[in-house]
Amino acid sequence: MRKLPILLTALLAGLGALPLSAHCDALDGPVIVTARKALAKGDVDPVLAWVKAEDEAQIRAAFARTLKVGALGPEAKELAETYFFETLVRVHRAGEGAPYTGLKPAGLDLGPAIPAADKALASGDMKPVFELMHSVLKPGLEARFKEARATRSEAPTNPASGRKAVAAYVDFLHYVDGVYQAAAGGSAHAEGAEVEAHTAPAKPEPHHQH
Repeated sequence: MRKLPILLTALLAGLGALPLSAHCDALDGPVIVTARKALAKGDVDPVLAWVKAEDEAQIRAAFARTLKVGALGPEAKELAETYFFETLVRVHRAGEGAPYTGLKPAGLDLGPAIPAADKALASGDMKPVFELMHSVLKPGLEARFKEARATRSEAPTNPASGRKAVAAYVDFLHYVDGVYQAAAGGSAHAEGAEVEAHTAPAKPEPHHQH
């Protein structure tokens, strides 16, 4: 059976194989952009939103050390800020239960989804995001629907065509349920109970010769 958590990744095709973490780990990503502004103002509070409450003391201490060392000169400032960026991103990733894999360079190709979402938040206009998601979702749904419909009438012919019909049926239902689970905010489970309750298509009406 197809595992449902894979489906959302397939829908967000623009992301390709690039992990979402690259957005937050990048030098031009939101975490480090916030950190740069915080260091320039000498105010740690903005970056604390990116870490859990229990990690706040660690980030405050790292921030204070960075400002102190940075005051020694340009080279010391560059090294201190890199230290702070790495510490902040590492703690942020740990708070998400994910490993720290280093800072990523600016200008990474994140695909269309993340930039569209960021732009929507900045502009207040969600229309481009809806259009992007629709353009990816519609072909996937239509292809699976057509395959399930086309093979449905072949189910009683022989075991091989019957298995093909069942596979298309299950693929369509899993795709729909997986997308729904992800969009609704629920956990996309590997073997959906409701989907598994229907493991074969309804038996079509027998064909009569006229």
